[in-house]
Amino acid sequence: MMERGALLGSASSSNFHVPLQFRQTRRESSSFRPNNKLNPRFSSPCFKPVGSLSSLAAKCNMYDYAANAGSDVEAEHPVDDKEFVRWFREAWPYLWAHRGCTFVVVISGEVISGPYCDPILKDIAFLHHLGIRFVLVPGTQEQIDQLLSERGREATYVGRYRVTDAASLQAAKEAAGAISVMLEAKLSPGPSICNIRRHGDSSRLHDIGVRVDTGNFFAAKRRGVVDGVDFGATGEMKKIDVDRICERLDGGSVVLLRNLGHSSSGEVLNCNTYEVATACALAIGADKLICIMDGPILDESGHLIRFLTLQEADMLVRKRAQQSDIAANYVKAVGDGSITYHEPPNNNNNTNGKDTYPHNGRPPFWGNRNHTPIFQNGVGFENGNGLWSGEQGFAIGGEERLSRLNGYLSELAAAAFVCRGGVKRVHLLDGTISGVLLLELFKRDGMGTMVASDVYEGTRDAKVDDLAGIRHIIKPLEESGILVRRTDEELLRALESFVVVEREGQIIACAALFPFFEDKCGEVAAIAVASDCRGQGQGDKLLDYIEKKASSLGLEKLFLLTTRTADWFVRRGFQECSIEVIPETRRQRINLSRKSKYYMKKLLPDRSGISVLRI
Repeated sequence: MMERGALLGSASSSNFHVPLQFRQTRRESSSFRPNNKLNPRFSSPCFKPVGSLSSLAAKCNMYDYAANAGSDVEAEHPVDDKEFVRWFREAWPYLWAHRGCTFVVVISGEVISGPYCDPILKDIAFLHHLGIRFVLVPGTQEQIDQLLSERGREATYVGRYRVTDAASLQAAKEAAGAISVMLEAKLSPGPSICNIRRHGDSSRLHDIGVRVDTGNFFAAKRRGVVDGVDFGATGEMKKIDVDRICERLDGGSVVLLRNLGHSSSGEVLNCNTYEVATACALAIGADKLICIMDGPILDESGHLIRFLTLQEADMLVRKRAQQSDIAANYVKAVGDGSITYHEPPNNNNNTNGKDTYPHNGRPPFWGNRNHTPIFQNGVGFENGNGLWSGEQGFAIGGEERLSRLNGYLSELAAAAFVCRGGVKRVHLLDGTISGVLLLELFKRDGMGTMVASDVYEGTRDAKVDDLAGIRHIIKPLEESGILVRRTDEELLRALESFVVVEREGQIIACAALFPFFEDKCGEVAAIAVASDCRGQGQGDKLLDYIEKKASSLGLEKLFLLTTRTADWFVRRGFQECSIEVIPETRRQRINLSRKSKYYMKKLLPDRSGISVLRI
């Protein structure tokens, strides 16, 4: 199941370029004006939720956040029962996929101080009760600056960090405390009693909606004096208490991670919100980092960038390393971007013979799931601070971020950093859009910008040198009768139609797409995964790649012939069909003695922004 929206280009990965529009400030922007009642400054249809989901949201008794500038009015509308049921059925794959996952969510100070925070928190409470585990990291920069301004003091920044004097530290404590109390209060209400009373269970009507746990979940150290600048009580991450955070998440709580850290000597230190969030996401092995900001990431034409591979995001940040302090710090942190793999701690020395993992019980993502990554220069991983996966986060902030001279490059740099560290997906969302979190997670094409490290990792078109590897994978399936036997000559002639997945120089999976352009359809064939790599989603990755490739070729349907794998394809949207719907030129070559079954799938319009031409 792939997430997400509009193509960014058709160039090959070797020369791909995504222009990124950088604006002076949001107030000075005129190119992007979504039709959003929550944000009266904007008036373009670009970000208006589209399709049946947006209209259904209004019908299905969901919260209507639109009214005026963040008012909370629950609109009653006649319910179309068929649409209501259809929406739930369509949402089921996403509910299944997200349940049990851990999301670290940064809510910027600009969003928290505006009228957009209440509906976002309602959506987080809703998703929490669906089984998603949340760590919330609220921003405080805007609130601290406001408190200082009210007291006649001026905020001081050097690079990405605030210089935290006594007045700034007091403001930071007040801002963090007030925001914590507000978030706890907003997450406490349960669902509307009148809506659930008819179902009879009154024992939980007065329960607290969401239990929120906060505390000293990380240790910090003073930033100290850097290049002659004394940063005062500004702190840097030292160690994330993974066990305590995971214990709270396992217990059904939402963890609230404030940006106030505590030193070994008992000091309170003002830490960078994004450094806290990115360090936490890396340390606990989060499935997603979600950054809710006060605007979108646009290209130079003013269009939303829906998807970036890690390589593309990395390239965009590096190109601005001369103009941006944050981009320069990103390059310094990750070196040349290469990643080597070191063996993790031995997890096999346990009494029950099963692998155990130190974070969320899941194996590491990178490589062959038996290695953990370390950047070339060692920053961020295995740095001796006491955590196995890495606790050093990536700080963004200061005058550069406040001025938005480089747009949302700061957040993009943080996204690329954590993707390199092993977080598979980072979502950068415009929090001024009503219901943006639900739209991002439950719509196929999403509503924000996704940066992904693993969409088609290692997947590419086959080359002549891959012939032996493909033969090695498909031979056992040919011998068992699952695949049609092909001679080496036949395989060589068809090689340009094959796609392979390569890992550490070895071909671990393959598939073929044979297009029939006159009929606007294509045949999927020879999907095979090496026996020692099965159960890792390689087959799904290949099929999704094939579907994207077929769409890029203008094909509207896919079909296949199978004798023993029908169940696998049916679960992925294929339906049995008659031989008559197979293109005539293909029907003439079917070996009827195999008594194959025929299946077809109609391809939906793809607006995910994920193009196989860029991989």
